[in-house]
Amino acid sequence: MKKALIAFGMLLMAAPANADLITKHSTSVQLTVDAAASQATRLGSSYSVSGSNVSATLGGLTAPVSATAAATMNSGTYTQTTAGSAFSFTETFNQGDAIPSNTTITSGVAPSLPAFGSVTTTAGGVAGALAGSIDSAGTMSITAGGAGTSATGQFVSEITIR
Repeated sequence: MKKALIAFGMLLMAAPANADLITKHSTSVQLTVDAAASQATRLGSSYSVSGSNVSATLGGLTAPVSATAAATMNSGTYTQTTAGSAFSFTETFNQGDAIPSNTTITSGVAPSLPAFGSVTTTAGGVAGALAGSIDSAGTMSITAGGAGTSATGQFVSEITIR
């Protein structure tokens, strides 16, 4: 035990008395207001048919006439297989989305929102009273804003001993 104390004391005496002490301080404020946004997804056409006691010359989808058009339905011809017997029949067609002619985007701005089958729109933030400042002493001040906003204040202190 005595040897350990002596070794520790010698280590303390060997440490320089003129070590450099460096401190760094920084303060920052970040204010954010969310932008309005919309996302539209073009849905395709679909067709299905099912039944019992029915014979069919199947219909189906007809290919679009252009890359911006949607597929259309080609009706089939259906007849009851056994007259007077029970039957079931279901035919479903969902018309897909055609691309409107006004969707050309210039300067990063769409002229209007496409009327596609799936559209998600979010409102933009409202700055309201949102504010932030830092004075010459490094003191920060943050004021809350409206919906869709955020304010973050940060103070960092770093101490280095060489």
